[in-house]
Amino acid sequence: MKILVTGADGFVGARLVPRLAADGHQVTGAIRRGTRAPAGAARVVELELRDPASVAACAGLGFDATVHLAAVATGLEARRDPGAAWEVNAAGTARLCEALAAGGSQAMPVCLVVSTAEVYGIGSGEAPRRETDPVAPVSSYAGSKLGAEIAGLEVGRRTGLRVVIARPFPHTGAGQNPELVVAAVARRLRQARALGRDTIAVGNLNVVRDFLHVDDVVDAYLALLRDGASGEVYNIASGQGVRLTDVLARLASLVGVTVEPVTDPALLRRADIPHLVGDATKLRARTGWTPRRSLDQALAEVVGAQAD
Repeated sequence: MKILVTGADGFVGARLVPRLAADGHQVTGAIRRGTRAPAGAARVVELELRDPASVAACAGLGFDATVHLAAVATGLEARRDPGAAWEVNAAGTARLCEALAAGGSQAMPVCLVVSTAEVYGIGSGEAPRRETDPVAPVSSYAGSKLGAEIAGLEVGRRTGLRVVIARPFPHTGAGQNPELVVAAVARRLRQARALGRDTIAVGNLNVVRDFLHVDDVVDAYLALLRDGASGEVYNIASGQGVRLTDVLARLASLVGVTVEPVTDPALLRRADIPHLVGDATKLRARTGWTPRRSLDQALAEVVGAQAD
C-alpha cells in the first residue's frame, strides 16, 4: 500500500515508518520544515497543517492509507498557545481529511486519526475507561484532540473517507519528548545523581496512569490500519494502572539514585486527571492486539537512551 505518515519526524512516527517499510509498504513521511524523516520513508514531504495549500499538495499525492500523527502533542505546548493547538489539531485534521477524501486514489482511503485518552477527562471512580464513556476534556490539548476526532468522523460520514479513531493511553520509550512525564522525571533523576542532590522537583505524583511501551502502540496502529472499522473509536490500553510515585521509584532504581520528591507548583496542572486507565476489549476483539512489552522495559529504554 501507499501510506502517508504525518508527523513522521516525531517520537511514534520514527518507530512506525520503518515498521511499515519493513512490511513492504511504500511510505511517504510528512514532516515539519527543518526536521528529518526516519529511515524507511520512500518519499519525504513537508507538511504545515495550518496551511491549506500545504495540506492539499501533500494529500493530493494519492494514498491508500494515512496515519495522522502530526499534532501539537503535549499539554505544555498546548497551554503555551491554546489557539495554535486547536488550529493544528482540530482544524488541521479537518483540512487533511477533506483533502484525502478528494485525493487521487481510486478507492476511498483509510485515515487513522490518532487522538488521546485524555479526551475522557476526570470522569468518576476508577473503572477503566471504555469508548462509550462520556468525553469531557480538561485541557486545551485534549479538547483540541477531541475536535480532531469530530472533524475526521464528520468528513468520513459526508464523503465516505474511511476514518478510524485511535485513543492511545500514555506511552513511553527511548526518544520520547523530554517534556513528557517519564522522560522528564528520568532526566531530573540523572541530573540529581550527577550533581549530588538528594531532592528533585515533581508535579502531582498521586495520579494513576495506564502506561504502554511505544512499540505496543505502534503494533496497535498497524492492526487498526489493517482491521479497524470505519467510523469507530478504539482505546489502546493495557488495563493496568500505576501510580506516578511507583514510576518515580522504578526510575530512581534504574538511575541508581535516592532522592526526595519536592512538589513544584509550576509542574502542577490546574485540572489533573486523577485516574486514567483504559479498557481495550474492543480493540482486542477486532484485531487480536494485546500489549507484549512491560512498563519496566519501557522505563529502562528511557533511562538507557538518556545515558547514551
